[in-house]
Amino acid sequence: MRVLLIGANGYLGRFVADRLLADPAVQLTALGRGDDADVRFDLASGSPGALTRFLDAVHPQVVVNCAGTTRGGARELTRHNTVAVATVCEALRRSGCGARLVQVGCGAEYGPSQPGSSTAEDAVPRPGGPYGVSKLAATELVLGSGLDAVVLRVFSPAGPGTPAGSPLGRLAEAMRRAMQSGDGELKLGGLGVQRDFIDVRDVARAVHAASLSAAQGVINIGSGRAVRLRDAAAVLARVAGYGGALHELDGLPGPHLRPAIGHPRPEPDHAGPVAYPYPDGCGSWQQADVRTARDRLGWRPRINLEESLADIWMEAACRI
Repeated sequence: MRVLLIGANGYLGRFVADRLLADPAVQLTALGRGDDADVRFDLASGSPGALTRFLDAVHPQVVVNCAGTTRGGARELTRHNTVAVATVCEALRRSGCGARLVQVGCGAEYGPSQPGSSTAEDAVPRPGGPYGVSKLAATELVLGSGLDAVVLRVFSPAGPGTPAGSPLGRLAEAMRRAMQSGDGELKLGGLGVQRDFIDVRDVARAVHAASLSAAQGVINIGSGRAVRLRDAAAVLARVAGYGGALHELDGLPGPHLRPAIGHPRPEPDHAGPVAYPYPDGCGSWQQADVRTARDRLGWRPRINLEESLADIWMEAACRI
């Protein structure tokens, strides 16, 4: 099976590439902006016609799109998350390859949900920020394209390679600094939110399964269980061997306080952070209903959060 992977150098794309390469039946070609891609192409600025010519030459049976960005303003998010997907869809419509499209979406497309609830694929999306809006627009383009396509809405990915600027990445870095300096207590803010964390290797397995399946539409990819960030911090402390006390600071921002986990950092000082909104626009709670992935892809998560956090900690502890 010939697979074209777009965004192979990204956080999720690297693990998707590893998973696909491990399948001897897959012949993988990577397309991206980096020098190590098999073919260099910028979806945000490249024309559908140029991509069509490449598709006709390679003739993939499956196109997996992991490209995109989580950072930047509305214009940049739209270019890389929406316009790029429009380019892929248009190129596939023009091409004679007839490839199936597996688009990696995001749980942020749903926006805030009721605490205690599980969000299923038929929920009405109400994204709470420009990132979720840009990803939802991409999903709508895929669903309205007339292509053989499936969108995997990935909730909160975790595990090896977790970006240092993500909530779990910032948590690990704060703990590393506390241990390095011998601090007996760690003051953190914004730990009250609950998210559905899913290991990146399980996400890669889901993409692989979707590539082989005939499933179409939207499919949630998550653990099916919301975890409070405060509880994740406690697990991380146990994994790291941090014996200090964890103190959560909530309240309104003050000029003497650092920001919460997941929020951009101002000038450093020695005070603890306070609670800012979790940056994905999904409010205090998000939990996926993952029954569709089980029923249509034969997929279930295998890696628990403790293992994911152990891998995050291993990478954080190696930083100098």
